[in-house]
Amino acid sequence: MRTVDERTVAAAPDVVFRAAADVERWPDILPHYRYVRMLERRPDGGVVEMSANRPFGPLNWPTWWVSEMWVDAGRREVRYRHIRGITQGMEVLWKVEPAPSGAHATIVHEWNGPAWPLIRRPAADWVIGPVFVHGIASRTLAGVARAAESVGAGCIRPLPDPPPALRAPR
Repeated sequence: MRTVDERTVAAAPDVVFRAAADVERWPDILPHYRYVRMLERRPDGGVVEMSANRPFGPLNWPTWWVSEMWVDAGRREVRYRHIRGITQGMEVLWKVEPAPSGAHATIVHEWNGPAWPLIRRPAADWVIGPVFVHGIASRTLAGVARAAESVGAGCIRPLPDPPPALRAPR
């Protein structure tokens, strides 16, 4: 299973990257996120527990996972490997690149599917990937873009500077 969500954002690449990498703030800027908890901190990221709702009309389906997270500010990349939850083994890459009108942000999810004999691939390719992963990732990317564009327009408080270990070299 492979899903790709991408978007051009009218904000500086560093602002978009900070919004994407500051996962603990996501519940403040993303209404579909229930919580984000750093379970372990490392200079390059850590272990993060996340929970988000996947809306289906008026109903919300709660999702949950734990990931190892690596942040590379120099490349404006955030990588995840899901280590707990139904999506265990999923690899995720957030990448923010300069674009003529600001930044281009991409999220790529790759996964072989759950450990369910016989229905592993159909479950991943037909339901979990397009319905849940894309459904949540597209909302996450849109919300990160809104937050970054609002900061750039002076509409909301500035995003915090990342810790020194996560800052891009100048």
